[in-house]
Amino acid sequence: MTLTRRRLLETAALSAAGFAAMSLLRPFGFVSEASAQAPDPQELAVAGPLGDKVEGKADAPVTIIEYASMTCGHCAHFAADTFPKLKEQYIDAGKVKFILREFPLDPLAAAGFMIARCAGDDKFFPVVDLLFKEQKQWAYADKPVEGLQALAKQMGFTQESFQACLTNQELLDGVNAVRERAVEKFGVNSTPTFFINGKIYRGAIEFADLEKILQPLLEKA
Repeated sequence: MTLTRRRLLETAALSAAGFAAMSLLRPFGFVSEASAQAPDPQELAVAGPLGDKVEGKADAPVTIIEYASMTCGHCAHFAADTFPKLKEQYIDAGKVKFILREFPLDPLAAAGFMIARCAGDDKFFPVVDLLFKEQKQWAYADKPVEGLQALAKQMGFTQESFQACLTNQELLDGVNAVRERAVEKFGVNSTPTFFINGKIYRGAIEFADLEKILQPLLEKA
């Protein structure tokens, strides 16, 4: 599934804010659980064209990669309930390196990730946190683009910088590349999907269950 700027501009005319996110032009090829193969760990570790967004020490013994969508309710639940504990007890303690990768399920999700990227390296995770926290206020609002733009303004965006971000073709191509590589190479077909030291876990993970996964890995480290 590829997102294009053309659809963005077509949809923009329908938005009171004057902008909109990208749409989906070709069907998405889902990969079933049975057909998905375990990815090569070295290939999984390679960042996409936009580079990875990372929390934690580079040499942490456990690496968690999450493929998420900004409009995914289960992703928002993980961000609100599980991630803060993970960060406090494992990431900040140097035990876990956390990588968040884009896997937008719809145009608004792609737009949200683009805004987070445009905000700057030091603001990426704070913006993602805010968009997940306020997900119902923009992603499921009657006028979602206006909701996203209102949040973007809180982050320092102007109308011009908001428009420039969402019409950045290179950035959009990068988001596409991350998603398509996840589908083709790693068998990702839903969000959230986690790779914990290379092993795939699908769906939101509660903190207690995550600890059961992490503890044996840390004991071996």
